[in-house]
Amino acid sequence: MLASLAVLAAATAEATEQSGGLPQLYAPDFAPQLIWLAITFGALYFILSRWSLPRVAEVIEERRDRIQRDLDEADRLKGETEKALAAYEQELAAARGRAGSIARETRDKLAAEVDQERARADSQVNAKLEDAEKRIGQMKSKALAQVNEIATETAGAVVEKLIGAEVSAEEARRALEPVPGE
Repeated sequence: MLASLAVLAAATAEATEQSGGLPQLYAPDFAPQLIWLAITFGALYFILSRWSLPRVAEVIEERRDRIQRDLDEADRLKGETEKALAAYEQELAAARGRAGSIARETRDKLAAEVDQERARADSQVNAKLEDAEKRIGQMKSKALAQVNEIATETAGAVVEKLIGAEVSAEEARRALEPVPGE
């Protein structure tokens, strides 16, 4: 084949020197050029169809398979992501629910503690009020007892100053007692 090409090149060079024009347009050389074109095309077609094109077809098929595998993997990962997202949302909702129940329990516990503390403080205040009322009652009764004594002494002193007679403490006390029916 290479020898044929060399002969063709030599013939073309010789024809070019004779005519002085373009060798591909030299009409007597059209038949050999067409024959060599057919031989070259056939050889190239044979080589491409036997070795190159099957390899290209294999590469294309491999790429198609790889793309399909990648798409399948992407679909699988998308499904897993959706499942994980759904599980995450479910766990988040459960956590919010638990947080709400913990908050309610804490609020109820604190309210109970506050109520207990308020009750304790109220009982202390009530105890102090009762104690203060008892002391006030005792002081009042002491004061009333002293008022009667002071009134008796004062009445005796007034009577003595006014009429000049001495009045006993018992008489002054009887005079100061309320009269029944008035």
